[in-house]
Amino acid sequence: MSGEIYFSNNHRDLCVERGTGAGFQFEFSCGRCYDTWRSPFEAFRAGQVAGWVSKGMNAAWSVIGGAATRGASEAADGLAGHSYGGQKDAAFSRAIANAEGHFNRCPRCTSHVRDRCWNPGQGLCLHCSPDTAAEAQAARQRGLNDMAGQRAYDEGRRRGSSYDATTPRQLVCPQCSAETRGGAFCMSCGHHLAQAANCTGCSQALPTGAAFCPACGTRG
Repeated sequence: MSGEIYFSNNHRDLCVERGTGAGFQFEFSCGRCYDTWRSPFEAFRAGQVAGWVSKGMNAAWSVIGGAATRGASEAADGLAGHSYGGQKDAAFSRAIANAEGHFNRCPRCTSHVRDRCWNPGQGLCLHCSPDTAAEAQAARQRGLNDMAGQRAYDEGRRRGSSYDATTPRQLVCPQCSAETRGGAFCMSCGHHLAQAANCTGCSQALPTGAAFCPACGTRG
């Protein structure tokens, strides 16, 4: 191939070199929404012939064997491999020329984007030059969500003022290890979740099963 090929990296090679389905096809994706467009499939005849020959030779090998059948299959594969690279480059050039009719190249970010992601009035993609009406609507929604979130936060603070934060609560059931969410009974096994006992002498919390207070020595 005499010329160089230029395109960004937003494409995928779907070509198949050998077999009855051998051919050239490429998939291009939008740099903004990632929707894809595939070039028309172009059959690679030499690769298809090699696939047919290989299938026929394998069938003949199973019947009569011999080096001749294997040699014919290898010759067909070699012929296909020799022409594959050049034909693939040519097919890629045609695919790019075709893709240019389906994509716009943004001069700011250099991304290739589909028409739906293009701002024709500004000559830029919608990532670099967003639609004004869409941005205004999104800004209104963000403002609504922010205000609703702030009001909910204020309501939570109001409710939190009456919450008893000094009482210890068991968050995991000691019997079945299920989450209790601070309830008086386990929602999984019904176990009564007794709160930690306090020392009668110094009011310190007593460890589970303690007979004496570890802080002052008072009998529990």
